[in-house]
This record gives sequence, C-alpha cells and structure tokens, in this order.
Amino acid sequence: MAEWQEIIEKGKSSHKLTHEEICCLLAEPACEEELARAADEVRHAYVGDGVHLRGLIEFSNYCRQNCAYCGLRRDNKNIKRYRLSAAEIVALARQAQAYGYKTVVLQSGEDEYFTLPRLRAILLSIKELDLAVTLSIGERSYAEYKALREAGADRFLLRIETTDAELYARHDPGMSHERRLRCLQDLKTLGYEVGTGTLVGLPGQTIDMLARDILFYQQIDADMLGIGPLVPNPHTPLGDAAPGDWHLTRRFVAILRLLLPDSNIPATTAMDTLKPGGRDIMLRSGANVVMPNVTSGEARRNYALYPGKACVNDTPEHCRSCMSARIAAMGRFVAEDKGFRQRRKI
Repeated sequence: MAEWQEIIEKGKSSHKLTHEEICCLLAEPACEEELARAADEVRHAYVGDGVHLRGLIEFSNYCRQNCAYCGLRRDNKNIKRYRLSAAEIVALARQAQAYGYKTVVLQSGEDEYFTLPRLRAILLSIKELDLAVTLSIGERSYAEYKALREAGADRFLLRIETTDAELYARHDPGMSHERRLRCLQDLKTLGYEVGTGTLVGLPGQTIDMLARDILFYQQIDADMLGIGPLVPNPHTPLGDAAPGDWHLTRRFVAILRLLLPDSNIPATTAMDTLKPGGRDIMLRSGANVVMPNVTSGEARRNYALYPGKACVNDTPEHCRSCMSARIAAMGRFVAEDKGFRQRRKI
C-alpha cells in the first residue's frame, strides 16, 4: 500500500491528519481518484445524499476593497456598476422561494451604500418568507454583525482566501489579515454558521500554505467551506496569472471532507468555469451544496468576478431545472430542509 493510501484511510477513519500528511495528499496527483472516493463515502455517511440548493442573489458589484484577483475591485474601471433596490432584492428572494429554495445567499462587494438600517430592513422582509439567509458582504463591525444576526441572518460567508499573512497582504492591499481573523471570530461568537475558504492558485501560494489553510479550518470548526481555483480576470493585477489548478482544488476539497465530515461544502461555480461539468465532479468528491444564481439579466452579467463565468447567460429558471436534473442523474436528490449543519459525533 502506498503511503498516500494509508493517509487516506487514516483521514477517512479518524478525521485527523498531520500537516505533513495533508501536504502529501495535496502534492500527489496519483491519489486524486481514491481520495475523492473516500471523501464521497464520508459525505454519504455524515451529511447524506441530499444536495442543498441555495439561491444566490448578487445585489451589488460596488466594492471599497481593491483585491488583486477580483473583478469587483475598486480600481476596475472596465465594469458597469450596479446595485439592486431593497424591493428588487426582496422580490428575488420571493422568486427563490417559488423555485423551492430554502436558503438565499445575499452577496455583494463591500458596498458602503448598504448601511445597517438598509440591510436590516431587507433581512426582516426576507425572513417573513421563512427562508434561511446567508450574508456575504465582507467586513463589518461587531455591532453590525450582532444587529444583522438579531434581524435574522443565519449564516455568514467570509472567505479568508489564504491564512498566510504575507500572501494575504500581497494580494489584498490595504486590508488587514488580523482584522479578517477577528471578523471570523466575531461571527462565531455571535452564533452565525460561519463559512470561509481558500482561493487556490494565488501567485506565491505553496502546498505548505494550503495545508495550513486546511488545518486552520479544522481548528475553527468552520461550518461552511467555499473553495475555488483562481480564474484570472484581465482587468485585475493578476490578469496574466496562470489559472488555479483544478485538480489540486479538487484534492483540497476532498481532504476538507475527510477532516470536517459534517460541514457544508459547496461545489463552486469556478470549478464549472474551468472544467465543464466540474460541479458534478465535486459533488462526487465530497461537496453537498450548490448555489444556483437567482439574479437575472444585466445584473447577473455585471457581477463579473472573473471572465467566462459558467451559466452567466442562463435564466434562474433554467439554473433550477438544470441543477435538479444533474443531481438526479448522479443518484442524489435535492434536499428539502434549510441545510443547517447537523453536527455528528466523530
């Protein structure tokens, strides 16, 4: 038995691996299929065969930050900015409910127009629809996070992208790695289900860094983990960078499933963008969540994190039926509950 096979068996049974063992799996392409199968078995045992669909509402592409990899960055003058009104956001949430989604994800750049009173009013209206709400709006104060939690927000997605402080400073200019960590801790303290994640393929990133990311996510017991490869945007400083390694990203996700067996792990759109059918493969490699886009028309096209985004020209109706068919084709089903993390004894 190869060393990597022994490591996979250890991870599958104990849900614990050392830094060195994680590095071994990340660096070994030969282990990928067996690792993915093990992750799929752990996924089946801990979170079942239901796939949770969460309706994504991209409500603003304004952003005060200037991240080197993101098309929404403040200094990008090649993007048409937009923000939806409160009425439009609530209408999209109502549409998501009609499609059968039990959760909506309100996602935007860090748009200072959406003050606490505005966000609170939107949240209160959406919660009347009996939907779980995930916010993905970036860094806010403890007091704001607390008020949004009290208004009904259930989950918060705040990707750290890398736990390496130097790499973070290089690609997130003007931002504080320490503040990012503090925000994640604030969210945990306030009782949110907390999601975070890594951008695989940042220039200067190493296998060692990725392994430390994984151990950090296990250390904070992350409830959700969104992992995606870098898709270079020509209107950013990383426009000429190589795309993130799709296969390395897959191995990363599979290891996360071994070590955080009952967490929610999305099959991200970026995996479909780099490889047609990528989300289906990820659902067979440990993932259990998909976030179909409910935003439509010009707003959907202008939320341009990166070029060539999968399904950008589809309608929300088509996304719903397409994903349902893809899920059924792999012998899985669309989950009917709100998809809160069900902690299982490990």
